[in-house]
Amino acid sequence: MGNSRVTLKDLAKELNLSPSTISRAISGHPAISDATRKLVQQKADELGFTPNSIASSFRKKKTQSIGIIVPKIDIHFHSLVISGIEEYAYSKGYNVTIFQSKDSFEREKEITRILQNRMVEGIIICLSNETKSYAHFKKFAKLGVPVIFYDRVPTNFNANKIVINDYESAFKATEHLIQQGCSRIAHIAGNQSTHIFKDRLEGYKTALKKYKLPIDPSLILETKNLTYEEGAECAKKMLALPELPDGLFCSNDYTAISAIQVFQKAHIKVPEQIAVVGFSNYPISRVIEPNLTTINDRAFQMGQAAASLLIRQIDDTDSFVEFETITLKTDLVVRASSMRKENIPNT
Repeated sequence: MGNSRVTLKDLAKELNLSPSTISRAISGHPAISDATRKLVQQKADELGFTPNSIASSFRKKKTQSIGIIVPKIDIHFHSLVISGIEEYAYSKGYNVTIFQSKDSFEREKEITRILQNRMVEGIIICLSNETKSYAHFKKFAKLGVPVIFYDRVPTNFNANKIVINDYESAFKATEHLIQQGCSRIAHIAGNQSTHIFKDRLEGYKTALKKYKLPIDPSLILETKNLTYEEGAECAKKMLALPELPDGLFCSNDYTAISAIQVFQKAHIKVPEQIAVVGFSNYPISRVIEPNLTTINDRAFQMGQAAASLLIRQIDDTDSFVEFETITLKTDLVVRASSMRKENIPNT
């Protein structure tokens, strides 16, 4: 087809379907079967087809709509990010539409197709755990639709990103445990295919190295999704070790809280026998006894920063905007679960 624009008629000819069927499939019409719609979409992606009406709307018409893609909406971190996005967007006259990828790469790709058809003016996304390629976002650059990534962001891909320093935050958490007198510190790690959890593991290791403490592989327990259940299983594995760790840094609060409950059922005192630090400052961290020391990851502020950057790019269409990475500062919130000594500074 050379360099000419691919049309509905081209797709129809390629697939031996009518142009009207192609049009309905592209727009997600309920009369078209899933199999046909996927077949049409695959051929459209292969040939680089973009519907004229959609491209025209992106160029000429303001929809005042922003799409948000999160891995799971029931995770408190993402709920706070969404709240931050929505508050800022509403103040600027934008509405938001929220989708869940459920940590599925295929579902994430399908959502980007839906958002293309819905003519959103910008997208904010936290990548799924499975996402390792980013071709499905390149079409938005061609349409002039800005995309902002937060928390789990792409590597080796030019994009606007809102992040925290996970390495530094994990170092801070582990160092706090060391300052409390812990010398045998375990770590419940997140999925190591995801860079933020790799960074948290490295921050933990660096703190141990700085204070000349051994890195014991038996004390590093990797999880798939950092669920409450996985945290409990990791805690049970620690109880089965010949020597119990005296400190524990967890990559989120869910695993930290479940670990505390397992220890308490086994009559292990927290923090006297094992001091515990979590990550994210979920509301439940202030409910559990003892209250959980944790990292405040500024989720609400992350959402506001993402919305601010996105809307600035939407509104500033006539000037070139360089890709930005905004790194938000975190805080260690010291509570009873780690306080083995008095008057230790809140680092």
